[in-house]
Amino acid sequence: MSQDPVTRAQQRESEDPEEAIRPMPLSALLVAVFMVLWAVVYILYSEPLTLSRYGDQRTRAELAGPAPAAPGAAVDGKALFAAHCVACHQATGLGLPGVFPPLDGSEWVHGDPRVLANILLHGITGEITVKGNKFQGAMPSFQQLSDAELAGIASFIRNNWSNKGEAIEPDLFAKERKDGNRTTPFEGEAALKALEK
Repeated sequence: MSQDPVTRAQQRESEDPEEAIRPMPLSALLVAVFMVLWAVVYILYSEPLTLSRYGDQRTRAELAGPAPAAPGAAVDGKALFAAHCVACHQATGLGLPGVFPPLDGSEWVHGDPRVLANILLHGITGEITVKGNKFQGAMPSFQQLSDAELAGIASFIRNNWSNKGEAIEPDLFAKERKDGNRTTPFEGEAALKALEK
């Protein structure tokens, strides 16, 4: 007598596994329970991760940057340079070779103060030669800064690193701001040299 095909197929199948056949090893279960308990105790008894010693320890005032200078108050040119210029020109004033020109020993820094004032007020795009090397890029305008702040930055870079230039007075920036009708950055060094004439 032949068996039904469904019955033969069922006989070829293995039994479904049960936990009783191969239970989880007791040692693995104990390790898992211990790790969970240890994690809970650690979280409950550890200090919060919001303490300042675990991260950036600067205050909100330091992160906000220098406050705008009050009229007639002395400005910190070094702090303003660090806030606005150091990303490109670096703290050493050497810039990034081939990308951002150096300020240390730059003929544009040592040259006519009026040209430096206009660079800060209006910015520059295009090619400029600094210390015999050509740079192609863009410097933004900083006309949103006050005359005293711009004078602080200019005086800082003219008298820092190997530079030994004279300070620039805020009056120069006020005069250039008033006399100038430029709304776009200078297009390369040729436009800057035209200011020297």
